Amino acid sequence: MGDSEISIALVGMGGYGVSYLKALFSSDQTKGQVRLIAAADPEPARCEALGEVQSRNIPIYPNLDALLAESRPELVILSTPPQLHAEQVITAVEHGCHVICEKPIASDPEQVRKMIVARDKAKKLVAIGYQWSFSSAILNLKRDVIAGRYGRPKRLRCSVLWPRGEQYYKRNGWAGRQRDPQGRLVLDSPVNNACAHYLHNMFFLLGQQIDQSAVPHRLQAELYRANHIDNYDTGIIRCSTQSGAEILFIASHATQLSQDPRLKYEFELATIVYGGDAGNQFVARLHDGTTIPYGDPTHATTAIKLLSVCNAIRQNGAVVCGLEAAASQNTCMFAAQKSMPQITEFPQNLVVTEGEFGHRITYVKNLEAILNACYDSFALPTELHIDWAKPGAIQTIETA
Repeated sequence: MGDSEISIALVGMGGYGVSYLKALFSSDQTKGQVRLIAAADPEPARCEALGEVQSRNIPIYPNLDALLAESRPELVILSTPPQLHAEQVITAVEHGCHVICEKPIASDPEQVRKMIVARDKAKKLVAIGYQWSFSSAILNLKRDVIAGRYGRPKRLRCSVLWPRGEQYYKRNGWAGRQRDPQGRLVLDSPVNNACAHYLHNMFFLLGQQIDQSAVPHRLQAELYRANHIDNYDTGIIRCSTQSGAEILFIASHATQLSQDPRLKYEFELATIVYGGDAGNQFVARLHDGTTIPYGDPTHATTAIKLLSVCNAIRQNGAVVCGLEAAASQNTCMFAAQKSMPQITEFPQNLVVTEGEFGHRITYVKNLEAILNACYDSFALPTELHIDWAKPGAIQTIETA
């Protein structure tokens, strides 16, 4: 194929799909490398770049099946609801296409297994679009971790507090739900959507190869809700990996104040930080006082991710974040749901709803302080003797 343009179809033109349209139409990096030949969306009018797509005479189909009935792109990009990912990935590879599927990978581990079987049978590449995994900051840091520069990983923790209001939960028919209106499993939550990439990143960084992730082994979760949804808006998860490293992940949409991601990765010889006084940079601080900066992972653009996958296609190589690498987040998320299948309601006397109708925010009084204490202590709320806290059941995760 050489350096010829790779033909692309985009499924899902609204939401995050617009970032792909910008990468395809406006990025100097992608010129001469890729070509959009088709798009699909059941409601294309929602796309802010619809006019440009139409001006280029790119056909727009109502869904993936209709697109593949008339077009055969080399690469299909899926920027669609998570409950559709498994089915659409399988359909695309069975039609001879490589795939970039946006996160999260799927709704349960069984769907992931079916995706892997279909991919291997079709002999196609499937990448999951966790942006940080394609960044030089993360990949260079991961290479040093694999090389043993920082010794054995001990404890990794991350906290993300992003309030979300009723507009967020009413933007579609599946936000905050365990199943969508058609009965398909979604398990939408901060752990499996808005903050999923931060959970994935901890497993990804500990993978023994550049395209692998560590695998969760034992897990306990506490899942809570303040909003009028049927899944949770606050999750605290602690798990161990098969290699013995411990991971603590805290994500909430029910705090009053927003707090950008804080990450602290403890190794035998160094502590790696992001957020706080490190800003948007990954910095390794060795115990001898040496500091090693790795840069800002948010500099990994959609164009960089797209070109990374295209280069893998041209070279018959592997993608850095494929199905196996992304599966650990899914395994962890699903085990967390099993740890606490009945979501615990925050006490009503602590829940506050403010704002105008249609734009209201619901939050829990003092929740930031409690979750920050969990982060600092590497503890679950029950271990801090919070009176409303309830423990989830410990899950041992079996691997094939």
